[in-house]
Amino acid sequence: MKTTVTLSKLAEDLNLRNLTPEIDMTTIELTSQEINRPALQLAGYFEHFSHERVQIIGYVEYTYILAKEEEEQHACFENFVSRGVPCVIFTALTEPTEDMRNTANKYGVPILLSERTTSSFMVEIIRYLGMELAPRLSMHGVLVDVYGEGVLILGESGIGKSEAALELVRRGHRLVSDDVVVVRKISDAELVGYAPDVTKHLIELRGIGIIDVKTLYGVEHVKDSQAIDLIIKLEDWKKDGEYDRLGLEEQTTEILGTKIVSHAIPIRPGRNLAVIVETAAVNHRQKKMGYNAAQELYRRVQENIMNKRGN
Repeated sequence: MKTTVTLSKLAEDLNLRNLTPEIDMTTIELTSQEINRPALQLAGYFEHFSHERVQIIGYVEYTYILAKEEEEQHACFENFVSRGVPCVIFTALTEPTEDMRNTANKYGVPILLSERTTSSFMVEIIRYLGMELAPRLSMHGVLVDVYGEGVLILGESGIGKSEAALELVRRGHRLVSDDVVVVRKISDAELVGYAPDVTKHLIELRGIGIIDVKTLYGVEHVKDSQAIDLIIKLEDWKKDGEYDRLGLEEQTTEILGTKIVSHAIPIRPGRNLAVIVETAAVNHRQKKMGYNAAQELYRRVQENIMNKRGN
């Protein structure tokens, strides 16, 4: 779904000073993760101008404007802000003139000021917009941090996802979200999950009710967000079902266009789901470090066959 963030929220979260309080920033929505430093635009070149982006004026752009005569300064800045830009942010060592503020008010363009240097502020706002405007979706499942690996547990309602999460918490791991997991795609290769505010740090256990993990087990057992590294799909065990016994070929599940390694785990009475999830997380971590137990077994078998042939 399309995501937006209001300019007022951006200003509050990044601690920006509003120099045009007359303009209502709560109605201005940002839709682009990209930013723009209007170097060519201030020189009068507006071909391919991305006017929907946040505009940042640093020391170089600022001194370029002030080097002009007053009338040229006015014309330069007015030609820029009249193009429908959402806002203009001035960084450290810059201070918009009164004429700039009046011109911005005329066209309904907020002017904000950051105390940080241009380079450090650009890093911060790019990271912020990347998170806030990342593509996202909501999934029915449980997300747990197990040994630093983000494990997303999926399965039909009532199959035991929440019970497995609670046992993992009791074993020292951290709950991110139960029941509903909001997934953000912050890059082509990384998905981050977090809990909606309503259910944050809570687990629902059938027959008992709502459990507040943060209150019962402590703040060290919860986490606000976590990159998703592995998916565990819980499903009812079928006698005639075919399940992977070796793991030579990795299965993946695609979420928001990103493929995540996944395992289908058959559920039957007596299986310790927490131990299985822990083992899957450690095994996945080991594979990322270059060791694959299934491939090692295959190598040993092949070596044994070759030795027998040699004899």
